Amino acid sequence: MPTRPSPPHRVEILAFADAQILDVTGPAQVFATANDLSPPGAPRPYEVALVSLDVEIATSSGLTLKAEPAAERNGALGTLIVSGGYGVDAARRDRALIDWVRRRSASAGRTASVCSGALILAEAGLLDGRRAVTHWQRCAEFRTRYPSVLLDPDPIFIRDGTVWTSAGVTAGIDLALAMVEADHGRRLALAVARQLVVFLKRPGGQAQFSATLALQSADETFEELHGWIAAHLDRDLSLATLASQAGMSLRTFSRRYKSGTGRTPAEGVEMIRLDGARQLLEEGASVTRTAARCGFGSTETAVKHGRRTRLTG
Repeated sequence: MPTRPSPPHRVEILAFADAQILDVTGPAQVFATANDLSPPGAPRPYEVALVSLDVEIATSSGLTLKAEPAAERNGALGTLIVSGGYGVDAARRDRALIDWVRRRSASAGRTASVCSGALILAEAGLLDGRRAVTHWQRCAEFRTRYPSVLLDPDPIFIRDGTVWTSAGVTAGIDLALAMVEADHGRRLALAVARQLVVFLKRPGGQAQFSATLALQSADETFEELHGWIAAHLDRDLSLATLASQAGMSLRTFSRRYKSGTGRTPAEGVEMIRLDGARQLLEEGASVTRTAARCGFGSTETAVKHGRRTRLTG
């Protein structure tokens, strides 16, 4: 007698007025693409539904989404994902919504939040005593408001038991990819990432900010230089080389770089090299190859720098 195929894993994504649209559509597309990439004739691994206390949700982008009535949802659930966005403050004060999240989470195999949606999970008491992350802009407020949560502001996402939380906006895509990997293996997760043209399937422990982005945010004067450094990590990146590339004298370059970024040129180069090394290691490159590609000179030097910044453990 043929075995009956298992039903698809149901994912419900909760939205509300002024939710961030990418918090909803990013994870939804990951699961939808996993369905698209399933073998012909095989059952689709996921069933994805947008749910809300309101049938229509005006998102903060100005686009309106139609949802299934959350109040009608019952029975077992694979994954509950709570979105974030500008409307999260009103949402966490909505007792009907918080009560629904608490009840629905009890029926879910796992519960997750994207971006500031962690405030809703915290308000429902689902993060008490757990490690969690949220968007970096909300971390100070989060700590004050929910001291019983073990907030870690750095990672892209955190999995603590059956509860997952993620950092700002696009980190919801990383979280959903990690869920696909947990459910169906790394090969499918990487295939989904390639199909979505995601530059890198980032692990949860990666920091919310890249070093290059942080340096560029400090002073746009050196934006092109930082891009050039990132593309030439295996070259001689001495002060003279950098000053020449920036079109400045040694003294002027050193002074303006420190003033604009808060770092010395050597510190900036090290930050960008470590960023590059982190990406290569996460893609499966060996330490030896990573050291050569990123200009560390030797494996020992790479390991020393990496340990100082928690890159290699």
